[in-house]
Amino acid sequence: MKRNLVYVLTVLMIAVASCSFTNRTFENDDKDKLLLDLITYVLEKGHYEPKAIDDDFSVEVFEDFIDVLDPTKRYFLESDIEDLEQYKFQIDDQIKNTDITFFNAVYERLMLRMNDAKGIYKSILEQPFDYTQDETINIKYEKETFASSKKQLEERWRKQLKYATLGTYDSKLERLLEEDKDGKEKSIISAEAEVASRKATENTLDEFFDFVDDLERKDWFVQYINSIVDEFDPHTFYFAPEEKEKFDTSMSGKFEGIGARLQKKTEGAKIVEIISGGPVWRDQRIEVGDEITKVGQDGEDPVDISGMRLDDSIKLIKGAKGTIVDLTVRKVDGSIEVISITRDVVELEESYAKSANIIKDDQKFGLINLPKFYVDFEDYSKRNAASDVAKEVERLKQEGAEGLILDLRDNGGGSLKTVVEMAGLFIKEGPIVQVRSSGKGKDVYDDKDERIQWDGPLVILVNELSASASEILAAAMQDYKRAIVIGSKQTFGKGTVQNVIPLDNIVRSNEHGDLGAIKLTTQKFYRINGGSTQLEGVKSDVVVPDKYSYIDLGERDQSNPLKWDKITPADYQIWDGYIDYDKTVASSVKRMAAHPQIKLIEENAKWLKAEQEETNISLNYNVYKAEESKDKEKSDYFKNLSDYDSHLTFTSLKYEENLFTKDSLLREKRNRWHKNLAKDVYVEEAVNVLQDLKLNNIKHTKLASVKD
Repeated sequence: MKRNLVYVLTVLMIAVASCSFTNRTFENDDKDKLLLDLITYVLEKGHYEPKAIDDDFSVEVFEDFIDVLDPTKRYFLESDIEDLEQYKFQIDDQIKNTDITFFNAVYERLMLRMNDAKGIYKSILEQPFDYTQDETINIKYEKETFASSKKQLEERWRKQLKYATLGTYDSKLERLLEEDKDGKEKSIISAEAEVASRKATENTLDEFFDFVDDLERKDWFVQYINSIVDEFDPHTFYFAPEEKEKFDTSMSGKFEGIGARLQKKTEGAKIVEIISGGPVWRDQRIEVGDEITKVGQDGEDPVDISGMRLDDSIKLIKGAKGTIVDLTVRKVDGSIEVISITRDVVELEESYAKSANIIKDDQKFGLINLPKFYVDFEDYSKRNAASDVAKEVERLKQEGAEGLILDLRDNGGGSLKTVVEMAGLFIKEGPIVQVRSSGKGKDVYDDKDERIQWDGPLVILVNELSASASEILAAAMQDYKRAIVIGSKQTFGKGTVQNVIPLDNIVRSNEHGDLGAIKLTTQKFYRINGGSTQLEGVKSDVVVPDKYSYIDLGERDQSNPLKWDKITPADYQIWDGYIDYDKTVASSVKRMAAHPQIKLIEENAKWLKAEQEETNISLNYNVYKAEESKDKEKSDYFKNLSDYDSHLTFTSLKYEENLFTKDSLLREKRNRWHKNLAKDVYVEEAVNVLQDLKLNNIKHTKLASVKD
């Protein structure tokens, strides 16, 4: 995608040469105005589908910025919002005139209300909480209105603090009861736990407001800029200079931390990806979809991160190798656990392609797991996903694989060039994907290499988290009827391309220092059949449920996604037809519909959805414990899912077994991977499909090697 970045930069720089902001002089405190002017210009000229900056846009920015600053509605009063609404239809004009009056008004009012909040929480936490009282709190804060008075605001704080303290009270009470050697009355122990839990909550808020006090005005302005940027689409984002450095670090493939990617949520930080080989991956107790609500440092009282900026939450969670972080985690099933993780250097070696032999009866099949489409953009000749997968395919063939599974589950995408090359391993030649830039016709990316590295049975596994490049590959193989796609009803649905553009590369002269960068949506993907993968993703040939089936995870659940559309199809010919595609799909669908493990997974997915929709929480301790007990019982019931045994045998390839003598950690990783694969009903079904494809092979041709 480097050529696309060059194209975008060239267009922008040509336009900038005659643009007014290059010749403006700004006062020392007007870097904000320069940023606002520059970023909105880049959005209007470089974004794939620029939005009209009008009154409707103004209203959206107003509402989103307020929501970003006060998601739990515990700072602003209704009267504050009414005062600020004078700007509701003026923000578009202010943006065009590089006027930051609205931001200044919001910032000043927020600082005032946050200062008020310090007194509110201190006052509330001086009084005991009565956990015998029957009262509830609704944690779906977006449905709440702003408090109409300070009295109502204080009551809202009281409930939120009681809710935040309830879990701490429970854990402290249980610990004190276990440690009691003097036969104290339970009421006395309960009172001690109540005092200690309030103190812990107070310490958490003290630390939170210490963070707030350390923030500079420019930090809040970045939030305003991104409220504007986010209106264009969910993948366009402004990086402040320090954030750009973090982005570059993450692209380098090595960092210190817990090995998980996070997404901001009202109640904390949601786990959206677990990096293989990292501390969280090794620990196995945290999974995608879990939410971190509190963060403690090696036994110290935890900090409540609800309402905290994601960047600040990450600062608490990350840390030096060998240090311990205590994470209070709300599991996807609703249960609460405190999980201690030892931080480490996170190597992304496990983000590379890896393969395994699968043995069933007297047959051998191959599986390649590809976590992402990686590439070194500075030197394509270095390690990349396409060349690595090609090597694994060849190794599997040499070891006698009769069918191939390509596992793209949880693969969020990556390099477009590697997708095109990888698809070419499985077809003779032809188009792989169509790409369209704003205001331009389509470009068709073809595989021009007539060699076919694998012409045998092929299955591709996907789920709701398979996105972008994964969707391109799955869609191309599906359109060619080259592979059978097994997985979720539809994949993530990200059909757009982004480029990271350093803003310093655009402005002629700059006296304000590093301006950061903008990640900009510049193009859109289309299948070779003409349909976009945007929003709709790829619909599996064989649909099977998983735990995410009913949870909002896809592009369609993001803010301001681009719409689905279609263009003319490319010129391509369906795979030569030796596979009885429809018969094989029908057999798989029938098997899955009757499979008891699939029925249990479906039941689990529906229960998880119901748990997520339960937002009215009791603040009565007895009710809380009863609900916790019920949730644990249900959670334990679904743990049977992990006891499944496919009776398939998985082994490493010979070249890897030779490495085990020198690398015991690699052996451990592969053993664990194989153990999990043996419990994987989707892999089991993929093997069944490969067997059917062999049986339904019309030509009964012998699998080919690389053709010269």
